[in-house]
This record gives sequence, structure tokens and C-alpha cells, in this order.
Amino acid sequence: MTATAGPTATVFNQTLPRSQSRASIPPSIRRIVIVGGGTAGWMTAMILANALIAKGVEIELVESPVVGIIGVGEGSTPWMRGFFDSLGIEESEWMPACNATYKCGITFDGWSTRPGFESYFHPFASMLDNLTLTQFVHNCQARVNGEDVWAHPNRYFIASYLAERRLAPKPARSFPFDIWYGYHFDAVLVGEFLHRKAIERGVKYRACHLTGAKLNERGDIASVTTGEGDDITGDFFIDCTGFAGMLIQKALGTPFVSFADNLFNDSAVAMPTPMGDSIPCQTLSRAMKHGWAWEIPLTNRYGNGYVYSSAFCTPDEAERELREMLGLLDSDTPARHLKMKIGRVTKHWNRNCLAVGLSQGFIEPLEATALLFIQRTAQGFVEFLEAGDLGAGAQERFNAKVNEHFEGTRDYIVTHYKTNTRTDTEYWRANAANPKISDSLKELYATWMSGKSIAPDVGQQRIGKGYPIFSWYCILSGMGIYPAQDKLRPPSAGAHYDVEEIGNMLERSCQNFPSQNDVLAKIPAKPHEKSLQIYFW
Repeated sequence: MTATAGPTATVFNQTLPRSQSRASIPPSIRRIVIVGGGTAGWMTAMILANALIAKGVEIELVESPVVGIIGVGEGSTPWMRGFFDSLGIEESEWMPACNATYKCGITFDGWSTRPGFESYFHPFASMLDNLTLTQFVHNCQARVNGEDVWAHPNRYFIASYLAERRLAPKPARSFPFDIWYGYHFDAVLVGEFLHRKAIERGVKYRACHLTGAKLNERGDIASVTTGEGDDITGDFFIDCTGFAGMLIQKALGTPFVSFADNLFNDSAVAMPTPMGDSIPCQTLSRAMKHGWAWEIPLTNRYGNGYVYSSAFCTPDEAERELREMLGLLDSDTPARHLKMKIGRVTKHWNRNCLAVGLSQGFIEPLEATALLFIQRTAQGFVEFLEAGDLGAGAQERFNAKVNEHFEGTRDYIVTHYKTNTRTDTEYWRANAANPKISDSLKELYATWMSGKSIAPDVGQQRIGKGYPIFSWYCILSGMGIYPAQDKLRPPSAGAHYDVEEIGNMLERSCQNFPSQNDVLAKIPAKPHEKSLQIYFW
């Protein structure tokens, strides 16, 4: 078993026919219209422009003008590093423009009440972890089998050591191991940055009020209509209209599969707070009475918010609890309330339309996966397009793969709630008692508690499409899913690995990493303070 975290060159590994080169695009696709902007629209525009404009495909993005009021933070997975690398955009260019910082992973605080497991860190993996992963997995299985060994993930992986010390995941050149990392950033500014870059790279842009879509006699989308009565035509359409799903759901009637029975949260409230002198390199997810609060460090402030279930808490109660935690009860700092639609469409690619972003589905932002879905969906579609594979069979395969990603991610997020031991509110008790979990999860939990390796289950049940084995071991061990302490026996001689030795090695490795502040200070400052709209996905 190896620890992997970085993006691969392809998403779905489409195999090209021998007669088909990547320079050839089906002649039926000569104009693609992206409907909707934001992060989803402009990320998609950049991915398509990078692959298709030079091959004769025209790309136009149309959106209704949007005015917002508050900007908050956003987090990513390591895949976003691959996104910018593939576009040839340096961190020194985009990070200052988006108030971005480096991210080593996420700390989950207060989700478990099990002694010694009240908090844990979900790290992004690195090559160095291959030296410690075997020991970690061995000790996890030994503890499940009743041996009193140290099996908490925080002491086994370099990312947790970096996060504790606020060290950026940017080692000295002499350090021989590649470190994967994500980012924190202002999503509105990322959208604005990508907007500018997309126009530079040939994407056409039109700002107009959109009212709907027209279908042709075959049932495909023929055009989108504007408030001025114009029809904007295209060969293929990308729906980036958010939860509205103007094309994929309203025009084409694609069914929506709700995850509300699995994940109770459907609302959020957000507000910013000032940044201190030292900038963290981790997202903090803190358990609250009826959900959880995020804390995301940007260069100029923290983005804060509270994701909760409206079945257990009113918006006013949620805002008051968040303000109390942040020390803002008497502050006039404005808050923004949002509703979330949790689930996915049955077909992300339906006829001549691809849904990307919130229009295709959404899983609460606990593990910062929304931008990953955007990237995977758009890049995966490009792979099919370059393979000349646009028929019904291709759509079926594509949708099955994207749905596997959604459901694997859903199951991982559900595990946070299902394994919690909080009893202070009905919300947490209901989550722990919720019987609506997938058969895949049931089998995985049973295998874990049997003390066997969960690797076969993660592969066979396909839940590994959302998260790798590495992450499943981290969450189950981090939440303390082990026999009670008084049920453990002393470990047999030589049956466990020396955690102190591992810790010493990782501490020495930390000497190769500068602080987050020092690294960011060396990037030319281009601060942007005007964030006008709230995004946390």
C-alpha cells in the first residue's frame, strides 16, 4: 500500500481509438456555450480553452451579472495544484491575486468524545508517508484486535507535523520527497482571476440576463434565451448555473437524487474575522451544537462559517452560536445565510449538456471537495471529447464514473457523522443512530471492527473512488473506532512499531520547511480586498 495524493494526468483514463489522435475533435462540436460564471464556469472555461481552442472549437461563456456582499474563504484538495500546473500558471501569479495560503489538511475538533481521540488531523499524503504508512496501518489493526498500541493518525504523517508548526509544505530543494498540498483562497477572487485569464486565452464572454433554454425537435438544447429576446446557439452546452440547474434540470428534466437521508445539513451562515500575525496552514472543522464550523485562513482574514441542519436549528440560533464562538455577539460584522441542496443529478452529461458545479450536485464542504468535482467533471469530459466518444454508451460510462465519485465522497462524509460519540444534542444523537447508510459502508465498518485490512473493501465497494485507503484509515482511527481502553491488553513483544522513533524522524524532517508566513512573504504581494460574494464550495 502506498500513500498517493496528487492529481493524475487523466481523470477517467479514456483510451483513444488507434485511428483517433488527440488533435481531432468530432466535427459536430465546433461551438461550446458555458452558461454561468463563478468558480465553476471559469474553471471549466480554462480547462476547455486549454484543450480545445487550438483545435478549432469556439468557447463562449454567458452569465447574468451578479452582485454579492460578503467574501469568505475556500479550501481545496491537492488536485487544484495540478489544475494550475496544467495551465502553466505559477503560484506567484495567482496566489497573491486571490489572498491564497497553503493547506496541509484539515483538523476535526470535537467530533469524538473518546478519550485521546477528541481531535484528529486528516493529512494530504506525500511520498514521505510511504516510510510510515505501513507502521500506521499495522498499529491500527493491532489496536482493533485489542492491543494497546498508539494508533492515532496525527503522529504518523509529515503533514500533521507541518500543520502543528504552521510550516508551509514547500521544502528546501535538497529535500528528496515530494509533498502534496492544497490551498485556501477567496473563491470570488479565483473566479475573477480565471475570468481574466480565460479571456486572454480566447474564451468569448457575454454578460446578459438569461431567461431559459429552447430545445430542438430531437430534445437537445438548441439555444439559451436572454432577457433581450436573443437566442445564443451552440453545439454543446455546459450548465454552471448553480443550484438552479437551468439547463440540466429545468430544460432537460434530469432527475435529482437527494442525499438528505444520509446527510442532514442543509444550511450555512458565514462571516469573516481578522487574521492574526501567524497564518495557519490547515482548515479547522469544529463540531458545534447542530453541525460544524469552518475556519479557513487567508492572507488577509479568516473565513468562518457554520454548516447546520435546519431541522434542528433556526438561522437565528445558528448565527448566534457562531457569533458567540467567534466573540462577535456585539459586533456589526454582517453575516450571510445560505441554503444548500445536497445530492446529485442522475446524469451529469445528458444529451448535449454537461452539468458542472452546483448544477450537477453538492456535498457539504466538510472535506473541501466541490472544486475537485468541477475539475474532474470538466477534465473527464475533455478526455471523452478528445477520444471522439460522444455516443450514448460514452455518456453512460461517464455518468457512472462521476456518480461513483459522488457516492464515494458521500460515504466518507457520512462516516464523520455516523462514528461521532457526542450526546449533547439531538442532532448528534440522530446522526450516530441514522440507519440510512450504504451497504458499502456497512461492510467496510464490519471489516474494520473484525481487525482485518479494509483495503479490499475500499476497492471492491468502489468507495475508494471518493477517497483512497489512506484516508479511510485516517478517519476510522482518528475518530477512535477501537475497543474501549479498559478492554485493551499490553502489546505482544515486537508486535508494534516505535511511534517515538517515527516522531523523531518526522520532527527532523520539519527542519527542511519554512513557516507559512515566510513563504508567503516571498511571493510578490498583490492584495485584493474587494471580495463581494460568498462562496465556500
